[in-house]
Amino acid sequence: MNHHLLRNMVLTAISTICLMMQAAQYEVSSPNGKLTVTVNTDAAITWSVSYNGTVVLLPSTIDIRIQQGDKVLGIGKIGKVAKRQITNSFATPFYKKEKVDDNYGQLLMYSNQKVQIEVRAYDDGAAYRLISSNAKPLVVNSETVEYRFADDYQAFVPYVNDNRGGERYCYSFESYYDEQPLSQMFPDSLTITPLAVCLPGGMKAIVMDAGVENYPGMFLKKGEGNVLKGEFAPYPLEQEIGGFDRLNLVPTRRADYIARLDGKQSLPWRAIVITERDADILNCDMAQRLAPECRISDTSWIRPGKVAWDWWNNTNITGVSFLSGMNTDTYLYYIDFAARNQIEYIIIDEGWSGKESLTDHLSPDIDLERLIAHGQQKGVGIILWSSWRNLIGNNPTSGAAVTDAVMKHYAAMGIKGFKVDFFDRDDQQVIASAYEIAACAAKHHLYLDYHGLKPFGIQRAYPNIFNFEGVKGLENSKWEPRAGDGPLHNQPRYDVTAPYLRMLAGPMDYTPGAMTNAMKDCFFGNNDHPMSQGTRVHQMAMYTTFEAPLQMLADSPTQYMRNQECTDFIAQVPTTFDETIALDGKLGEYTVIARRKGTTWYLAVLTDWTPRDLTLNLSFLPAGQYQADIFTDGVNALKDATDYQHLRQIVTATDRLNIHLSSGGGWTAILKK
Repeated sequence: MNHHLLRNMVLTAISTICLMMQAAQYEVSSPNGKLTVTVNTDAAITWSVSYNGTVVLLPSTIDIRIQQGDKVLGIGKIGKVAKRQITNSFATPFYKKEKVDDNYGQLLMYSNQKVQIEVRAYDDGAAYRLISSNAKPLVVNSETVEYRFADDYQAFVPYVNDNRGGERYCYSFESYYDEQPLSQMFPDSLTITPLAVCLPGGMKAIVMDAGVENYPGMFLKKGEGNVLKGEFAPYPLEQEIGGFDRLNLVPTRRADYIARLDGKQSLPWRAIVITERDADILNCDMAQRLAPECRISDTSWIRPGKVAWDWWNNTNITGVSFLSGMNTDTYLYYIDFAARNQIEYIIIDEGWSGKESLTDHLSPDIDLERLIAHGQQKGVGIILWSSWRNLIGNNPTSGAAVTDAVMKHYAAMGIKGFKVDFFDRDDQQVIASAYEIAACAAKHHLYLDYHGLKPFGIQRAYPNIFNFEGVKGLENSKWEPRAGDGPLHNQPRYDVTAPYLRMLAGPMDYTPGAMTNAMKDCFFGNNDHPMSQGTRVHQMAMYTTFEAPLQMLADSPTQYMRNQECTDFIAQVPTTFDETIALDGKLGEYTVIARRKGTTWYLAVLTDWTPRDLTLNLSFLPAGQYQADIFTDGVNALKDATDYQHLRQIVTATDRLNIHLSSGGGWTAILKK
């Protein structure tokens, strides 16, 4: 062999080996090339993110402490690294669109301690997760998650408050947003996710976790400087009945670790959504992309829809010959109302069952069998309220038999599902329980509405879970105090903030539809006769704006019948869609959204207390004429928030609609060919 050729081959091989040994930095870019994730594996493993020349995240630590017996492991040293571009899509029949594109750049990094790091770079964000390939059981002592921002940016911060039983991690995941610089966050307080950070040039970065399974959800807290750090609820060892009205299971002793794993398992995603235009957040699919795939082989029995709800309106119906309340006659009336208005379900909320059982000590005033039979005759399904602890027999680790017995019993009777309330935790034990309940419900063809939890990815795995609460919804108006010349909290501003943040994680059970509406000067909290902040059309526009496969009509049948043309409009709005287009909007100020079901389009605009004049460009419409059924704030809405105008006109894709939004106002339309 030629000596020069042999020498060059040896040098090339040595250079390749040295490069592999010295390589400490790896990059992966999004499909459009604007977003880059850099992973550094020097002394510590960090990730950093840049977007179109803007540094979004400075190097931020990725780490974990795993224990097997006496051995404590970390991620270890990175060896093999694979890099590729993925092009994929999947069907989403119970979502805001019928298909989600899942295209990203990927890094797969393998360590010598059987911990893999998967990194994804999307056009609208980045994420990573740790994957354990250990064959033996282990515990996770801690996980280090950091989001280290480049400057002291303004943030929308949803702090944890109103803890159940005073326990740090026992919370309903319902928070208003404090708007403050990162440096001024309260260092002793936890926050929930998603949390937004305002970047230069109007860009936004939103921190969230996703794809959580058999692991605790992520809280955030202030780190040094402009850093957000993850915090996780330790594993509960002992708990007791307590919290609000003794509806919770409140941990009284927690372990010094956060999770116990059988060995092989993917941990949740640590994600950041990045957008140049606020409106694009309204149509972001990050939570769906990072969620587990659907685990129900036949979903043909799953039928989203709207539901008439009893609790918010305190079963206040009038003009009847019976005393309204939690009794058979009232719910027969609700069923008849739902049937007349093409509403698919009713809910029987708390009070139908005993305090400590879902099968014993049932209310003698409610004849479930008669109600189920009447509902079947009218084509209206019934959903029952339950506390989480009752559904699991007060035992999160061995309550599967109780859950199965309850669900088997009520499914056989003809009940359609359960609204499961007061989880109020997302430690590993509760997350595992949420999956067990969902699988059991799917086996019995039952629907679920989870309260006291925010969505975390399970909704794609089990689309029989229609809704999640974890939102400062309409119920808060029942007890909203006044402060000065108006309500303490700015609910209309929340209404145009939550769609960008809370709704990014998944559907939200806001429970809209108030027919008693008030401006700031007229509003007051009233538990038995509640009202909403803002205009009538503000409430109506929520049905298109807010994602919820099981969307509530919160007010009473009496109120809806008094306002029948509003009810007729609401009843037409679907709860899942084939296409969504985010037309315009600004976080905390207004939203403009269009959704399509078949050939019909549903449009909605919401504003905060600031009146606005906007121009709606209809160029997204396919060719042809559309009959537009429009509700807009009335000229006297500032004096009487119930005032509206109902208009009909022909529109095409060439039209521009000039719309005026009152203070706390809305605008909404249905466009039919």
